[in-house]
Amino acid sequence: MSDTPETTEVATEVVEDQGPSFADLGLPSTVQRVVDEMGYKKPSPIQAQSIPPLLEGKDVLGLAQTGTGKTAAFALPILARTDAASRTPQVLVLAPTRELAMQVAKACEEYSKYTPGLKVAAVYGGQDYGTQIRAIRGGAQWIVGTPGRIMDHLKKGTLSLTDIKAVILDEADEMLRMGFIDDVDWILGHAPKERQVALFSATMPKQIKHIAATHLNNPIEIKIESKTATASTIEQRYWFVGGAHKNDALLRITEVEDCDATMVFVRTKQATEEVADFMKANGVKCEALNGDIPQAQRERVVDKLKKGKVDMIVATDVAARGLDVERISHVINYDIPFDAESYVHRIGRTGRAGRSGKAIMFVRGRERRMLSTIERTTRQRIEEMPLPTAKDVNAKRRERFKATVEATIGNEQAVMFKEMISELVNEKELDVVEVASALAHLAQNGIPLFLNENERFRPPQRERTERDGGREGRGDRPQRERAPRKDAADVSTQAMPLKDSPDVDMVRFRMEVGYQDGVKPGNIVGAIANEADLESKFIGHIEIFDDFSMVDLPDGMPETVMSKLKATRICGQPLHLQVAEGAKPVNRKPPSGRPAGGNRRPGNGDRRPGGNRRPSGDRRPRRDS
Repeated sequence: MSDTPETTEVATEVVEDQGPSFADLGLPSTVQRVVDEMGYKKPSPIQAQSIPPLLEGKDVLGLAQTGTGKTAAFALPILARTDAASRTPQVLVLAPTRELAMQVAKACEEYSKYTPGLKVAAVYGGQDYGTQIRAIRGGAQWIVGTPGRIMDHLKKGTLSLTDIKAVILDEADEMLRMGFIDDVDWILGHAPKERQVALFSATMPKQIKHIAATHLNNPIEIKIESKTATASTIEQRYWFVGGAHKNDALLRITEVEDCDATMVFVRTKQATEEVADFMKANGVKCEALNGDIPQAQRERVVDKLKKGKVDMIVATDVAARGLDVERISHVINYDIPFDAESYVHRIGRTGRAGRSGKAIMFVRGRERRMLSTIERTTRQRIEEMPLPTAKDVNAKRRERFKATVEATIGNEQAVMFKEMISELVNEKELDVVEVASALAHLAQNGIPLFLNENERFRPPQRERTERDGGREGRGDRPQRERAPRKDAADVSTQAMPLKDSPDVDMVRFRMEVGYQDGVKPGNIVGAIANEADLESKFIGHIEIFDDFSMVDLPDGMPETVMSKLKATRICGQPLHLQVAEGAKPVNRKPPSGRPAGGNRRPGNGDRRPGGNRRPSGDRRPRRDS
């Protein structure tokens, strides 16, 4: 078999302002209705050239950069070919990372809004098997997952590919880079011979060519030359999120930067309200824009922005579509976009008509990959920026205060106070500077003008929201009272004895995930129990803070298990599990009848923490408690 599959090449470059509309592509009304509601009018080149052949059932080999709209390119036509009445897996999507798998699954759910009975199951590591098995057996027609976890389900017999009609490989070169390509080959080898395959990749190394030659049948080859670029008039920087809450960081940055008007992009409707409320409470003229805001109100908000009555808009991508205001000097990506194309569209709100602009992006540790993707796609380096210090903010506040006072001198309303101030100074023999200081203090209304430069900048305590990982859709089910969230200053590195096994040496470990990542105790227990093959009764006390967590585990965990746990992910973020700084095994009194110093490990005989007590093939998936 040749290294390169027989192909029919249909495109080699992006042709702007030409091509069909979505309505011309032949999508069924149920899918077209969603496309219309989402405001899609003109398909991107990869969409325009992939949708027709995929609708016809042909194999497709698509070469296109991340951020060119590949998800819709394969999801819309394959969705149109899915039988929602059949309650078995029909479509398998393989993605290199949990984050991308979750993103694709969410997009497919949105696209299937008007397709009754269609279900999507996301399958990836770090989530307990029980939840995934229930989703698969619950009648999901689409299975979206990472290669490793898909293989696990196939080997366990909890997933069958018997009725699979289509397989999509998304970002195949990334799967190769991450060492998954052999898994992909194995999975395709277990899929039915008669099935449709769509392979999308930004590059075409020889291993990907081999996969295409082996598993694709006379594919239509589509090449999209990336022309994504950002304006040279836009200065691009990013802040690595850490040590401060995003809201406080946003406030500091906008205070120090010379902002005229600012666009802040977030992912959810709820986040637009939360961030806008915070900024308004701190004196910023700010408004939210989201899909729930009526068009008339949206127009009023945009008009206020143009006239300078509003200085900041917090918006979602959809709500900001079509917004063009010249005075926008800064675009801040409060939440990093899912793809490079969205990033380019977002920051394009500034630096228009030859004017200079600034774009700042907030990046968490687990989002560095997307930062690299954006840099690679836009062919531009994005520089890291430090968070402005309290000293920086105070210097700016001092400048603004003096400028405001100077600008008010001579104001008609200010002149009326001149006589009273003169009387006060002359009658009481007061110093003019002392009187002015007292008036300034009154004007502040008890609110400090300056930040405390010696105070440690800690994330504030917040209520749990959907963006923090909270759930919706529980109807009127009563909610349990949640204990007050602990402050990071309250952290202890001393492990606690196990209630039922007090003789087991325990050590406190730190994990770099917390409430702001949507983590719950059950996530931690489920991930550690599954990945370390450790019985949940040996997972001890858990404390969750905003951006990290503590967990007590048995002392002497095997190094192989520790390496595995360090790479384990919860809620899409790696644990980076390590012994907490200064932590020591819990000191306990030796049980009666046993000499001190007998460091017993959990269980009896050969039962060790993280030890394989059963053959791996016989291991049952554990429930996320």
